[in-house]
Amino acid sequence: MKVFLMYRDRDFHSKQEPPPDQQVLSQEVERILRMHRDRDLGSKQELPSTQQALIQDLELGTLFEAMAQGDRFVYGVSREAVLIGLTDPDRIRYRQEILKDCLKNPAVVREIYSIPIQAIESKRHHWMWISCSYPSGILNSAIEMLAMFVALLKKLRGIADQHAHRFESEGFGRFFAMIQEELTDDYFALMDDHLRRLAFRSGVLISGKPGKGNEGTDYVLRRPNHQGQPWMKRVTAKRSRVYSFRLDPRDEHGARALGEFVGRGINLVANAAAQAADHIDSFFNILYMELAFYVGCMNLSEQLAQLGEPIAFSEPATAGERRHSFVGLYDVCLALTMKRQVVGNDVNADGKELFVITGANQGGKSVFLRSVGLAQLMMQCGMFVPAESFCANVCTGLFTHYKREEDSSMESGKFDEELGRMSAIVDKIAPDCMVLFNESFAATNEREGSEIARQIVTALLERRIKVLYVTHLYELAHGFHKRKTANAIFLRAERQADGTRTFKLAEGEPLQTSYGQDLYDGIFGEEN
Repeated sequence: MKVFLMYRDRDFHSKQEPPPDQQVLSQEVERILRMHRDRDLGSKQELPSTQQALIQDLELGTLFEAMAQGDRFVYGVSREAVLIGLTDPDRIRYRQEILKDCLKNPAVVREIYSIPIQAIESKRHHWMWISCSYPSGILNSAIEMLAMFVALLKKLRGIADQHAHRFESEGFGRFFAMIQEELTDDYFALMDDHLRRLAFRSGVLISGKPGKGNEGTDYVLRRPNHQGQPWMKRVTAKRSRVYSFRLDPRDEHGARALGEFVGRGINLVANAAAQAADHIDSFFNILYMELAFYVGCMNLSEQLAQLGEPIAFSEPATAGERRHSFVGLYDVCLALTMKRQVVGNDVNADGKELFVITGANQGGKSVFLRSVGLAQLMMQCGMFVPAESFCANVCTGLFTHYKREEDSSMESGKFDEELGRMSAIVDKIAPDCMVLFNESFAATNEREGSEIARQIVTALLERRIKVLYVTHLYELAHGFHKRKTANAIFLRAERQADGTRTFKLAEGEPLQTSYGQDLYDGIFGEEN
């Protein structure tokens, strides 16, 4: 059985272990995480090498914590899903449709999600067959696990029968159809019959023959005589001659030899039962993993609804297009931190590759830049975006280059450190990527910083890389504006006549001042 709720054609395996500061789950969850991290997944997708910079600059930790709501597993899966993302608009829409179903039927999805959790919790209280080296122990553990799994599969089938008609997405439609087609009444009847037989309540019938030195060989487990026949026929049936013996209760060596004899006979059956249990266990693990992402999205949606913030499903365009337009785009992490509605922005930048963002200090430029980066990541992993409407082309990679405060870990000056980080980005960047610059190259004088930034931005644009640049370097911003670059849009943080910041951005020519006097007056008071 396949889940296929994250990808249309393959499983989603989480290899990223969640941060250690989250609440520790059961050892069984740790086993699942470890198993999928170590498995050859057959996927070329890996976490981006820039993940730490993205998490720091876009404050992604706040987003992941809101999605997880204390669930370490949801945190880890959501973290990987967001950071890896998708570059195919069709695959993005596939996830979006599934998420829409989740948001319309949250109680049903959470009920399905509880089923693999019940399996994990049940396994915590039982010995697993993988920890036993004796066939009888393997068989007993496998039967116990299969009985528990069958009960959970029946519950899953009941959910499918009752609620499948409420789901419209391709992914859930196929998932429920698979459940109803494969988990039939005949299947459950057959499973119950097999489990009854494997209990061997009437003993074990094994055939064998003497080998060299009269050592037993060719042991085969047999179906009990007259099984399934009417009782009258069993009583009157002709029986073959039987030779038997009984072990003395104190015959330890005989009991051990008999146990080994039985073990040889049931070894193949024990292994088959263990493999069947492992197959169902793997299905539950994948279901747990793939639904964890959607549970995280539902958690986030509920919190934003409580704040009165809008969400929208984006219209992803191909990487080669240049689309970027939105209404009411806001910084989701800021809203979650402040626990209230925050200001959104409206921009139509279709056909643009360069965003130059200037304006008043503390006017919302950095918040706007972060909102764009967050929305891009959320769109490309199939989530909703924090906006009233949003349309953008996918990017093949997202990079951030933010100014850093000096600290003891720096081995050189701030400017050298900025150039080093930029060099690392250049080594990995490719056409149709996106770079977010926030006050980059301002650690040197304006003329030198502007010239370095101009050359870097120009080279990136020549490689068809989308650039968003927040800057106070007037010479840099004015230079691009003066050249009337056709593929550029110039946004400026609004400032009212009395110095009040609206935290709105609007198209406007870069100004030679960032109104630092406003900050001075706000801190020290205006002169009388």
